[in-house]
Amino acid sequence: MVDLMQKIVSLCKRRGFIFQSSEIYGGLANTWDYGPYGVELKNNVKHCWWKANVYEQDDIFGIDAAILMHPKVWKASGHLENFFDLKSDCKSCKLRFKTADLKDKEKCPECGGELTPPRPFNLMFKTTYGAVESDTSEVYFRPETAQGMFVNFLNILDSKHPKLPFGLAQIGKAFRNEVTPGNFTFRMREFEQMEIEYFVHPQDADKKLSEWIERRFNWYLNLGIKKENLRKRPHTKEELAHYAVACTDIEYHFPFGWAELEGIANRADFDLKQHAQFSGKDLRYFDEVKKERFYPYIIEPSGGVDRSVLAFLVNAYHEEKVKDDIRVVLKLHKDLAPIKVAVLPLLKNRPEIVELARKIARDLKKNFVSTYDDTAAIGKLYRRQDEIGTLYCVTVDVESLEDKKVTLRDRDTMQQDRISINQLREYLTDKLR
Repeated sequence: MVDLMQKIVSLCKRRGFIFQSSEIYGGLANTWDYGPYGVELKNNVKHCWWKANVYEQDDIFGIDAAILMHPKVWKASGHLENFFDLKSDCKSCKLRFKTADLKDKEKCPECGGELTPPRPFNLMFKTTYGAVESDTSEVYFRPETAQGMFVNFLNILDSKHPKLPFGLAQIGKAFRNEVTPGNFTFRMREFEQMEIEYFVHPQDADKKLSEWIERRFNWYLNLGIKKENLRKRPHTKEELAHYAVACTDIEYHFPFGWAELEGIANRADFDLKQHAQFSGKDLRYFDEVKKERFYPYIIEPSGGVDRSVLAFLVNAYHEEKVKDDIRVVLKLHKDLAPIKVAVLPLLKNRPEIVELARKIARDLKKNFVSTYDDTAAIGKLYRRQDEIGTLYCVTVDVESLEDKKVTLRDRDTMQQDRISINQLREYLTDKLR
């Protein structure tokens, strides 16, 4: 299984999905850059999430809050007091380790040197805010996107006038200065979250929590995650966050073991009460029918974009023997595949074939994310497209000049059909619907 992870990392670099950040300078640990195909896959994951949770829901509204927020936000949220890890430093090699991950609490796992006693380190990145050095103040890069939705609760009530239950959805960057285990993009210091804050009447919280757990679990299944590699794991009372009364993780079976993709928590009324206390604003919801004011409970499905991308990559990776060769293919769901159609000329030394192929590629680009490639022999081009998960390859050959047809190759079955150029767009639209 570890070998599979190495294959994923190798494929991601070789095919332009994910690169080590600042690689020419030796890299920066646990930071990664998304290449041409990686950014398409990542955007597709985010689009599918947004479509399922905003476009297809009548009671959830989108928001995009700032990364930098007033320092009091993090005091109210409890992050200044509670958001820390116990860490130990090696006195010899100076590396820092999360104490909970150390099997031997006294010796460095890298060099065997002596470790310092565990000390608490806040996980938030700190910076200064202000144009003049003498007039600056400390602020933090947000460790989660959630607080931006809580502090905008009144703005949403005043502008949208929603009735309970309703939710806010946000996709955005978050930052945590934690020691990471090095499992590729699973845990990073700079990462992207997909979060929903769903406001409900307190008496409906348990029911809505169960509904959201099922909804989010099924979202992964609908996008092709194998059911045997997905599970729900309720939190014990001892591991609950300081704001939660209940939480269930959706976990994926990665090559390095079961690990969290998303947590669905019942945050109760902790957040709105805290921000009301620290801001002096009344953040209660007014029920016009019952004529009562109360703090809604909050159900929070919170998932990682980067973790989801990694899970979809691992899930889609497939090897099969074709004649005397091993074919590697990413069997990504059609909605996630970075490239839907690739147009390939069979003979790049025939200008008329190249011209026709380029014309077809330009026409298809109007409707599909597509590409044109003539940089290798047709067999290598097919394998290249298989490795990036391209759904269909359109091959233009000598006969195409006469019969006005092309060969359409299916990624998963490798079946090839002759399709009229005039019918190609309609055929692909039906397949990709």
